[in-house]
Order: sequence, then structure tokens, then C-alpha cells
Amino acid sequence: MDVQGTVAAGWEPVRDAFLNNFEQRGERGAAVAVHHDGVRVVDLWAGTRDVDGTDPWLADTAQVVRSATKGVAAAVPLLLHQRGLLDLDAPVATYWPEFKAAGKDRVTVRQLLAHRAGVPVLDRPLTLAEAIDLPTATRAIAAQTPVWEPGTAHGYHAHTFSWLLSGLVHHVTGRTIGRWVAEEISDPLGLDLWIGLPEAETHRVGRLGPVEEIDPPGGGALKLRPKRSVSEAYKDPDSLTRRAFGVIEPKPDENDPVYRAAELPGSAGVATARALARFYAATLGPVDGAERLFAPATLTLARTEESAGADQVLLVGTRFGLGHMLHGPASPLLGPSSFGHPGRGGSLGFADPESGIAFGYVTNGMRKTVTADPRAQALVRAVRRVADLTF
Repeated sequence: MDVQGTVAAGWEPVRDAFLNNFEQRGERGAAVAVHHDGVRVVDLWAGTRDVDGTDPWLADTAQVVRSATKGVAAAVPLLLHQRGLLDLDAPVATYWPEFKAAGKDRVTVRQLLAHRAGVPVLDRPLTLAEAIDLPTATRAIAAQTPVWEPGTAHGYHAHTFSWLLSGLVHHVTGRTIGRWVAEEISDPLGLDLWIGLPEAETHRVGRLGPVEEIDPPGGGALKLRPKRSVSEAYKDPDSLTRRAFGVIEPKPDENDPVYRAAELPGSAGVATARALARFYAATLGPVDGAERLFAPATLTLARTEESAGADQVLLVGTRFGLGHMLHGPASPLLGPSSFGHPGRGGSLGFADPESGIAFGYVTNGMRKTVTADPRAQALVRAVRRVADLTF
């Protein structure tokens, strides 16, 4: 495999791990980028832009990053709070009156962001046309009755997070979340990152597809075989797990231009690895002259635990802050201070304030993993080894 790009001196183990993913873990096309203290130290890509094609992955190839989008979208309410426009402890209905229906009148913004609102499912799944229409989708989620008493438990709002966050941001700012991200984050930072892919950028985006589940023997991969209860929950059409991941029916084609253009901040963002890493680097400090995104107090909020323990949807122990996943057994990041978000099947982005490291990984080969893909974890372990030896 011909790996393209650069690594700074001392960061060669990340290149070795990246190459090993192609040689031993079935990788087809991918990119990884790492920043340290605002400086890009890893910038690598290899393979094909389409999982089932032959055209090479280029320096600016982008992909749908699934739930890694959530990590970018979660910055929006944090920045609105930083600007004094959003009270995290106010009821959501303060900004979005319709949301108080069906017993959700006391759900706070903090609970919504921490996956504690109790609405990870819809009584009636939406079609793709309904899901991408902001008024229709937000009406549906505002009318939904919680499946647990809000605030008493947490469970991953896999798809409904899109409409919860979209509705809140639209009512606070008057802008869609995709437009807000473009104008306030992507454009100022020069990011190839979109929630709602513009038609002019479609030529850069590769095709996703499944890849064979391969892990090298003795390779130190995270043990990811799900417990029997988890496997059964994914098969049970009445389980919260199955319903949470099935709120759009029929299941959308993620390679469909209509889906890529949708402003679904929980699942349909499109980005390069460079953009994910640069975004997270900007939450930690200035990058190439661009101002930092998060003030120190906001950075503290981003890494502070709001939910932990048994996840009502994923059925494993998870940790969440205000929209970001936090480091833990279900989603290992770099260390205790890390915050970010994986994308189901592969992609990952995060920041680690203690080390000053920001990470972005994007792939077109989708595995069955939800929160801890072995290829991403191999890269994270390599970054950790470098950090432990260097800093």
C-alpha cells in the first residue's frame, strides 16, 4: 500500500499503524490527521476513495463520518452558551415552546445534550423526506413522549439527536445548524467539513460500504464481541436499541446525494480527516493564526461528565459530556481528559486537553462497531505511545 502524506519526526509509529490497518485489518480507503499544540504532525491518506472502486484517495477526499458529526455539532450549543445566548440549565421549552409537550416541560438543555431527555426513539419512524425536512422532523420529536423520566437515566439518542439539536439551535439562532456550522466554524477555520454537503463539493466525496471484519492475531485490538444481551437487542424490533437506530425507514442510502446534503447533525456530516483534527485542535487553542473556539471555561464544560454508567440504548457503560462522548471502556480516546465522538463503523475525532493533541480519522470501510473501531483504536494507541514517550 502506497501511503501518501507526511509525519513529523517522532510520529512515525502512527504511519506504521495506519499502514498496518491496510495490510492486516481490511482497510480500503482512509485518512488520519493529528495536531499537537495547534501544529499538524500527522497527515496521511491511502487506498481508494470508493470502498468498491479503484480511483485513489486524494489529499482532499472527504467521507460521510456518521456520528462523528455529533462531536462537531455539540460545539454549537457550547459556543452559544459561551456567547451568552443559551442557558444550559434552562428548560428546552424556554427556547422551543412546542418541546414541552408530552411531559417534557422540565427537560433542560443540559439533559438534552447529555442524552438524558428520554426520547431516543419515535413512535412512528420518519421517511427520509420527513427526516431531512426541519419543520416536520422537529414537530415529531417535540410531540414524542419520553420512554423514561427525563433526567433519571441516559441512553444514546443515535438519530433523534439530529432533530433535538437542530430544533434547539434553530429556535435560538434563527439559522439551521448546518448554516451555523458553516458560517461560525468551518469557514473561519478553513475546514472541509459540512453538515449539509454543498452540491459543488460532491465530486470530492467517496463511497461508503461494508468491509470484512479482520483483526490480526495478537494485534492488541480492543475486544469488541458484543454481549449476548446486546446482540439480541439489535435483533429485537421492539427494543430501544433497534428502535433508536431505526427511526428513519427505510434505512437511507448514505451514498445518496440527497442524504449527504441533509442537515442531520447526528449522522450525516461530511469531512476530511484534516478537518476533524483541525476542528478539535481549534477547541484547544489557536490554529495557524485562527482564534481558538473554546474559552477555558467552555473547554472545561466540554470535558466534564454529565452521564455515566448503563446506557439504556447501547446496553453498555457509556460516558457523555454535553454532547461529546468522553474517554472510557466503551469509547477509548487518548486519556481521561479527552472528549470527541466516534462514528458507527469507523470514523473518529477527539481532542485531549492534557496533551494538546487533536485527532481525526476518516474511512470508507464500514465495520459493525458502534463506538470503538479496531482501526481507529490502533491509531489511537500509536498516538498514545508517541505522547507517552515525548511529552
